[in-house]
Amino acid sequence: MSIISQIESILFVASQPLKIKRVAKAVGKNEGEVEEAIETLRMKYNRDDSGIHILISGDMIRMGANPEHSEVIKGFVKQEVTDELTKAQLETLTVIAYQAPVTRPELEQIRGVNCAVILRNLMVRGLITDREDKNKLLPVYEVSVKALAHLGIKSINELPNYETLSQHENVQLALEE
Repeated sequence: MSIISQIESILFVASQPLKIKRVAKAVGKNEGEVEEAIETLRMKYNRDDSGIHILISGDMIRMGANPEHSEVIKGFVKQEVTDELTKAQLETLTVIAYQAPVTRPELEQIRGVNCAVILRNLMVRGLITDREDKNKLLPVYEVSVKALAHLGIKSINELPNYETLSQHENVQLALEE
């Protein structure tokens, strides 16, 4: 397995910038080797005809959209934020509410589908937040205070059947697969 493809996969699933040191630890390589691989990824992606770019700021790296496409992205995001939540977005929000803190791969294991766009949309709307978890490589997602306010509750524990559903055996089985 190539270090380049491993780093590419990590950057693809990460929803926020990652420290190069953290990426190096994840792939079991030193920072110099990771920086070389990142440069290869920059040559692969950071072209005018590519919609994806590797973005670096200090010791932080992320995969993101080509900055030249900012206007079309703004229009797309604005439309997504003003539309009603889709069934998939509501389902994802529900899983996050009952399983938080949850990583994107865990969420995708439970739902059985890629959740990258849905997570981004929920974050743009302010319905979920992400934060680093020292025990996990990837950020974890939780329902935001704004979402709790929309639901008219003060704590996630006030959700209907929270104790039962947050520990449901089917979810635990899905995560073990």
